[in-house]
Amino acid sequence: MSAYRAPGRINLIGEHTDYNLGFVLPLAIQRDCVVTRTPRQDHRLHLRSKQLRDTRTFSLPDLPTHRTGHWTDYCIGVVQELLAAGYPLTGADLEIDSQVPTGAGLSSSAALEVATALALLDGTPIGGLALAQLCQRAETNFIGLPCGIMDQAIAVLAQPGTALLIDCRSFETKAVPLPGGLAIIVTDSGVKHSLASSAYATRVEECRQAAFEAGVASLRDATLAQAGHHPRARHIVSENQRVLRFLDAAEAGDLIEMGRLFTASHRSLQHDYEVSCEELDFLVDTALMLPGVLGSRMTGGGFGGCTVTLVHDAMSGQFAHAIAAQYERRYHRRPTIFRAIASAGAGPV
Repeated sequence: MSAYRAPGRINLIGEHTDYNLGFVLPLAIQRDCVVTRTPRQDHRLHLRSKQLRDTRTFSLPDLPTHRTGHWTDYCIGVVQELLAAGYPLTGADLEIDSQVPTGAGLSSSAALEVATALALLDGTPIGGLALAQLCQRAETNFIGLPCGIMDQAIAVLAQPGTALLIDCRSFETKAVPLPGGLAIIVTDSGVKHSLASSAYATRVEECRQAAFEAGVASLRDATLAQAGHHPRARHIVSENQRVLRFLDAAEAGDLIEMGRLFTASHRSLQHDYEVSCEELDFLVDTALMLPGVLGSRMTGGGFGGCTVTLVHDAMSGQFAHAIAAQYERRYHRRPTIFRAIASAGAGPV
């Protein structure tokens, strides 16, 4: 028996830029997915979710070739990519214990994909980037979500105590320590999203069309002048600029500028990219009126999920209490709130 873990993530800034080959700045959170592997003597794959209390069994020689809408699709997609890459797989029981909430924009799917891949490989060597790309292909090819590399890359490559700047074209990475005196508070709106059935794929296509009209290979190469009046392109170009400015501000310890960029990112996602929702906007607008708050924004693909808020450390407890009370007063449900602590990437337990 062996066990492997992979973390969820928040994205500090750089939203929807990954599939446009731009810059992102995520960090792994302290909530993860653990997959425990027990070998089998036959060629069967038995999957069990501890949280869902659900099991499915598959024959390795006769796996589904198309998504079914079941949670096991993410695991089967990984198996298909491992086999396509030439990795010999044997039968196994996989028990999945995930503390990453689903539909919250914290990348529960990438955590499951990476932990599943490591459990099936069970010590077989694979490079970190190769593992991230394999799991990205599983989500793109089998699930049908045309995602970028960010979620799988941070699940694999994260370093404790730092965010990770990822250039989604060159795949170069840089560990980015964050200034002291700063708390990153995650507030889960409780609005579940399903990116595979949402406007996510539409946004990908809109960006492709905008790049074509601008005469560039991807919006990574476009200028604001080339983006013109195209709101999707305007978000991508300006968001890439915000990531790099945020990096400079973090290195300079400029908390005010970091907060300003956070809020500007949300407004761009809200108005230009149109992937926010009423509850996320309420959380951001309310946060900005509370003491100690530097900036706030939605994180993840959007259409629900979480916000991340930069708060002066000394005020973080007061903030969490106030934002929860106001959200509950408005929507009659209490949000889940936690402090994000930059954690390590995937590996054996």
